[in-house]
Amino acid sequence: MDLTELQEIAQKERANSKPTRIRCCMAAGCLSSGAVTVKESLEKSITAAALTNQIEVRSVGCMGLCCQAPLVQVDHSEVQNFTPLLYENVTPEIAAAIVAELQGGEVKVQKADLNQPFFTKQLPIVLENSGKIDPERIESYIAADGYQALYQVIREMTPAKVVDDITRSGLRGRGGAGYPTGVKWATVAKGKGERKFVICNADEGDPGAFMDRSVLESDPHRVLEGMAIAAYSVGANQGYIYIRAEYPVAINRLQIAIRQAQRLGLLGSNIFDSPFDFKIDIRIGAGAYVCGEETALMASIEGQRGTPSPRPPYPAESGLWGFPTLINNVETYANVPWIIRKGADVFTSIGTEKSKGTKVFALAGKIQNTGIIEVPMGTTLWQIVEEMGGGVPDGGTAKAVQTGGPSGGCIPASAFDTPVDYESLSQLGSMMGSGGMIVMDESTNMVDVARFFMEFCMDESCGKCIPCRVGTVQLYKLLTKISEGKASFADLKLLEELCDMVKHTSLCGLGQSAPNPVFSTLRYFRDEYLALIKQTAISS
Repeated sequence: MDLTELQEIAQKERANSKPTRIRCCMAAGCLSSGAVTVKESLEKSITAAALTNQIEVRSVGCMGLCCQAPLVQVDHSEVQNFTPLLYENVTPEIAAAIVAELQGGEVKVQKADLNQPFFTKQLPIVLENSGKIDPERIESYIAADGYQALYQVIREMTPAKVVDDITRSGLRGRGGAGYPTGVKWATVAKGKGERKFVICNADEGDPGAFMDRSVLESDPHRVLEGMAIAAYSVGANQGYIYIRAEYPVAINRLQIAIRQAQRLGLLGSNIFDSPFDFKIDIRIGAGAYVCGEETALMASIEGQRGTPSPRPPYPAESGLWGFPTLINNVETYANVPWIIRKGADVFTSIGTEKSKGTKVFALAGKIQNTGIIEVPMGTTLWQIVEEMGGGVPDGGTAKAVQTGGPSGGCIPASAFDTPVDYESLSQLGSMMGSGGMIVMDESTNMVDVARFFMEFCMDESCGKCIPCRVGTVQLYKLLTKISEGKASFADLKLLEELCDMVKHTSLCGLGQSAPNPVFSTLRYFRDEYLALIKQTAISS
């Protein structure tokens, strides 16, 4: 495979495109809502109307507005300035009506307003192909400039130059605390060892988070390309994608993508007729949340029980089987091809001074527009929740938003003018995390929220260290006692002391961050704790 062959594939794919394209969302959310029968109805209606030469139906990934699934989009390539039409809550009957409407019929079908903030305030980098290309056809990805960045890197750049570009871009890890990606790559590149490994952490386990799943279901080749570029830059020849078994659609599409890339010589030996070899294998996790922690993840890949290990040494120095290992998450790798194609300077012009680029979020909870969005760093919480998310349904009022999953915190509505970046969220007692964002309304009991996340951490604790294994159980019991109106002020004091102990003495990030939802709810909603305790005092 060379550049000419790559371009020929792209040109052929574009040439074979028909004037009218109907894109049918085949992400997991749409599939569970009946997207397969919708697609079948579209194809039957087109065949019956003898329009197969003019209209094609494509399976694509996530279109973002998950609350209105199944989604179908229509686009006319030969009509200038044509605004795509996005149909919501499509049934097989509505699918037939869509085809009738394309023939000039007067049919009333529910359409989304593409001029609403949910769409207009997004800046797709990671999601630039989502909802547009067929995730199960490598030709569709290549026609969208896929693997151009990998060719550019292998044939025109040195590994050191790639690392320098990623460092200059300001890209930070999108899976947790935001460690500078370029610094991590540089450390692995300098590491000494007979072998090096690249790992994609796709073990997305936060309640309410589905960003990585969406990317893998919609644009799997993008992640493979990002991993290959990373491997070239650090000197690795073997990669692993660690993904939980609860993501069968994503796993299937990754398997298809890997086979396709190998068939075209974009993975395997002598990629683009160079000395660079790179192979990717998939490892499926059993769903343990703690395996999202990098040392536990590596232990699981090695065939051991997925439990954390003390650091240092860090994986960049001594990781998988003792060799230097680069670990980034799905979204981090998905940014890489865009940065190489567009340039580090373009990426660094987006976002804030210390948080560059964009961030993908999964909007969930008490909000009208649930789904996947991608916004520039620095976008405020108010813009995300009230404008893009449409606020609380039925005219309700947002009370708080939980960011960062069980490791994050609850941010009150009074702080919604805060820009979303790593430092600002940390100052509020929360964190970016992988990108889950759960909105709560005035009916939400914040003590129950803290209790829910503590129960999650308690159940997911691996039990290796006592502070987490025992501490989360005791914290859960104290929160239950408070929630049931049976606690005293002494219990509240004990809760705070125990949270501090668990945070500072646990072995890994699960235990260290488990108290965060308690800390944040005590900081902003302490009155709810006190009301329940005072109720106990009065009744006694």
